[in-house]
Amino acid sequence: MGPLIVVPVEHASLVLKVKGLIIYADPANPDNFRGMGSPDMILVTDIHGDHFDLKTIDAVKNAHTILIVPQVVADKLPPQDKEHVVVMKNGDQTGESGITINAIPMYNLPESPTAMHTKGRGNGYVLTIGGKRIYLSGDTQGIPEMRSLKNIDVAFVCMNLPYTMDIKEAADAVLAFKPRIVYPYHYRGNNGLSDIKAFKALVEAADPNIDVRLRNWYPAK
Repeated sequence: MGPLIVVPVEHASLVLKVKGLIIYADPANPDNFRGMGSPDMILVTDIHGDHFDLKTIDAVKNAHTILIVPQVVADKLPPQDKEHVVVMKNGDQTGESGITINAIPMYNLPESPTAMHTKGRGNGYVLTIGGKRIYLSGDTQGIPEMRSLKNIDVAFVCMNLPYTMDIKEAADAVLAFKPRIVYPYHYRGNNGLSDIKAFKALVEAADPNIDVRLRNWYPAK
């Protein structure tokens, strides 16, 4: 399908562009998407405001934009969006615009009904685009479902305390499923930004075949 262009935006937000197709993931803050092009598809992983921002969705979508969301997000969408929504639960698969989308679990460990991210509520996603597999972790820890992923070409992996996991747990999980390329993203926590350079060092020291690419998800305003 040609080159895949990755555009880091901010925190959990990113844009993927391939062969005229524009995909937004967890768009938040309309100002961040000026000049990005109107999305053919918007993926939302969870209900929290840094992932699901209805104001931004309303600002960036067009009449044909498909929303890929978990049920908890679908429940909060206005009626006019319902006919453009594909609701996915963990384990579901769908096809849209020539790509395959699999919904993957994302949750905190140990599992608890009071956890910030409970199992089954939100979705990570694996997109198969032109034979390549792209993984978006959403908010999760190094769960068994992540560790058992196969043949991931590009992975976007979160790492921020206390919401997800620290860099050591993230590195250990990445070393288990061995993506070809990994981008640390979603790395702002209560104590500032996670040390993604240290994450890169941990991964590449253990497996130099994994290409850890550092990008700035927190540009100065």
